[in-house]
Amino acid sequence: MAATLLRRLVAAVALLAAVLSVALASPMGASAAPGDPEGGNKTLREALESAAKGHIEAQTRLKNSQKRQKQLNSTLLEVQVETKQLEVQVAEVASRSYRMGRFRTIAMLLNATSPDSFLERAERLDMMAQLDGRALVRFREAVAKYARAKKAIDLEIKEQQKQVTVMAKKKREAEAALASVGGGGVAGGFISANSPLAKPAPRNPDGSWPQESCTIDDPTTSGCITPRLLHAYLEARVAGFRRYTSCFSQRSSGEHPKGRACDFSASSDGFQNVDASGGDRTYGNNLAAFLVRNASRLGVMYVIWYRQIWMPSTGWRSYSGSGGPSATHTNHVHLSVL
Repeated sequence: MAATLLRRLVAAVALLAAVLSVALASPMGASAAPGDPEGGNKTLREALESAAKGHIEAQTRLKNSQKRQKQLNSTLLEVQVETKQLEVQVAEVASRSYRMGRFRTIAMLLNATSPDSFLERAERLDMMAQLDGRALVRFREAVAKYARAKKAIDLEIKEQQKQVTVMAKKKREAEAALASVGGGGVAGGFISANSPLAKPAPRNPDGSWPQESCTIDDPTTSGCITPRLLHAYLEARVAGFRRYTSCFSQRSSGEHPKGRACDFSASSDGFQNVDASGGDRTYGNNLAAFLVRNASRLGVMYVIWYRQIWMPSTGWRSYSGSGGPSATHTNHVHLSVL
């Protein structure tokens, strides 16, 4: 009886060991178990998303306002030139009106020596009156246009101040969220001026990012991703980053289940339960630098690699995921897009 029980116990332990070895060797993908194997928690993920999206939206509004102000400044300069030119004509009208006056004008008509002379003088006076009237109307319109442009510029300046305040607020929110899990310190980061430029993803006419959902088949799993993430994934491959990648997966939080995140393995053999080193780490460094350099082209929300996180509002900061290489992001580069 005891021997039978012992044999069953040994068999069960062997089976469990086999299952664990398969699980550790298998790449993370659409069949990953629910939860967040990359460290952090739902509150952190939501805070980082809110901070990053809020910053990028405010930055877009700021750029649009600055563009409108530039156009208004050009309009203002044109109106100033036109107004100065019209001021000369208006001054001539005022001077002529002062010299001639109403009674002198009548006298000019009455002193005509013939009916033809009278009509000729009347036509000239009428033409002068029309020209003077048009000059005055154009001058009034130019002055009104100047006032409207000046007011619009003042409003744009207020709008820019508002968006700068929003961006500063979102930066503080991102720093607070990272600090809540023991991160957030300024980090060296991964930046390279030699990173290739990616083809920009489509934007709305006003420069904002269109709303997208998980509608495209994920080429890395059996799940779905957004068109913008597919674009980023393909651009990374064009740039030479073609090692194993997994995007969609069922988790309790984050962008993976929304089809807005990919994990790029540092190792050419797929996800390994070890910290990347040597050529694998260099590969991860270069990939992280590529994604950051092209953040505005790809709609990057944040990048995580080797215990550091990059966000548009903060730059590279320390990221303290607790656990093994997956949680600390030392075996893969994580990308989240808007």
